[in-house]
Amino acid sequence: MNAIEAIVQNLNEIRRRSMIIWGSIPHEFLDWRPDSEAMSIKEMIRHVLDSEHYYHLALLNEGSLTAYESPYEARTFTTLQEELNFSETYRNEFMDTVKSYTQEDLTRIQIDRKDVGYIRSLGDMLLRIAYHEAVHSGQLLDYLRLAGLKRPKVWD
Repeated sequence: MNAIEAIVQNLNEIRRRSMIIWGSIPHEFLDWRPDSEAMSIKEMIRHVLDSEHYYHLALLNEGSLTAYESPYEARTFTTLQEELNFSETYRNEFMDTVKSYTQEDLTRIQIDRKDVGYIRSLGDMLLRIAYHEAVHSGQLLDYLRLAGLKRPKVWD
């Protein structure tokens, strides 16, 4: 397995586990949040999906975007399935872009995000994108614990 294949597998595994968590959440808990300062469950799911789209555009731009119009902003979150259906095209385009990179691209391409404090290689940025979703998956598991809901088994 080369580095691109490993990154693709990691992104797929993180999303698979996110889907297990997301799918375990009763619809009536989608607006739940641990406190008034925190994102609700549905806001966090949307944040993960929207961030992936932003990151994809930033990869194509090789840096932060000067303007970003979220395709999610005007949409009402109705159900998880509707949100996932809407996101499917964006996810597929992101994964196709990741699969199109070469081993050399991982170190040659630099992603300039100095506006938020860093410039990193493409390989580093792809791992950061995966980490972002993984962190939010852990947060949602904590949300489920705090809400008194059963936590799904993600370590299969």
